[in-house]
Amino acid sequence: MSDTRVIGVDVGGSGVKAALVDVKRGELASVRPRIDTPQPATPKLVAATVSRLVDQLGGAPSIGITVPAVVRSGIVRTAANIDPSWIGTDAQALFGEQLGVPCVVLNDADAAGLAEVRFGAGKGRSGVVILLTLGTGIGSALFVDGELVPNTELGHMEFKAQEAEHYAAASVRKANNLGWDHWGTRVGEYLAMLTMLFSPELIILGGGVSRKFDRFAEHVLAEVPSGTDVMPAVLQNQAGIVGAAMSTQKHPVTE
Repeated sequence: MSDTRVIGVDVGGSGVKAALVDVKRGELASVRPRIDTPQPATPKLVAATVSRLVDQLGGAPSIGITVPAVVRSGIVRTAANIDPSWIGTDAQALFGEQLGVPCVVLNDADAAGLAEVRFGAGKGRSGVVILLTLGTGIGSALFVDGELVPNTELGHMEFKAQEAEHYAAASVRKANNLGWDHWGTRVGEYLAMLTMLFSPELIILGGGVSRKFDRFAEHVLAEVPSGTDVMPAVLQNQAGIVGAAMSTQKHPVTE
């Protein structure tokens, strides 16, 4: 096995996915097996699920793992779409003991951002770049000149008297049967607020809806002030796995 290949694991609310990744090219180097996220999604059950996926892939010298939570120094501080028992868990130690190799654990949106800034829509961009994952909620990753500012959780900011993700997440469009134009306007209004606060050069929209960007792009762009570019993610749903693998490297973005 090439030493540029490690395993990236993306733990989501509904499924856990993994693949061998060539971190020098930002590409999957194997199949991408998926197992439903166990219910309840406790640390012990999720670690066992990750172990099954890693075994299917034949193992690796190092493994990067995302979780939908704030992670500081390997310790989970919040829990979104996973069991509350994760809060306070030393996830890095948990996975390391379960898998028997060094592991790095990070926020899922941060991982997707690492991949997009190095290999995708944010490649070569300086200044402030924000990646948003539009799904069940809204995850965020903030970069300044290529350096990650971790655990920003911008989807939980108050917007229109509620959490922003309750107004503009992709799940809100489905739950309320909103047209692409109506929902796109909501997303654009949210991006306008982020633009006012952070003055980003670029906002990258990720998640499954990135594949359908042309359906709502016009309505998003109508709300965002000029001077800020808005683009769909290039790596789409592979970004979390690629970024998880990248997190095991010393300088995942700028090297």
